Amino acid sequence: MRYVSYVLLAVLGVAVAVAGALVQDAWLPGGLLLALAGSGALFWGGAKLTRNRVGAIVPAGLWLATVLFLSSSRPEGDFLFANGVAPYLYLLGGAMAGVMCATLAQPGFTDSRSTGAR
Repeated sequence: MRYVSYVLLAVLGVAVAVAGALVQDAWLPGGLLLALAGSGALFWGGAKLTRNRVGAIVPAGLWLATVLFLSSSRPEGDFLFANGVAPYLYLLGGAMAGVMCATLAQPGFTDSRSTGAR
């Protein structure tokens, strides 16, 4: 069941990266904050869902790979990101959110009610 969660998180990581790339420059600074909040929520939610750090690393890694792919220019001269500071803030902020969520996630945490501890 955990591997199904990883595949779902991977697909969501790609989807959030594409959606964030489209939104981050649309309503500056609101779009940028929305895109970063969505990315951070996915990374933190993945860590909480799977109860380990890999749950944050999988979507963050695919998010980063997708954003880097989308930021590269094509031979036709087209690219998805506009010129300016917002795409760099999106890339840097999303990468930092992924690292923070993977670092702050407590591996193997348990609920105090399940262990009987008070």
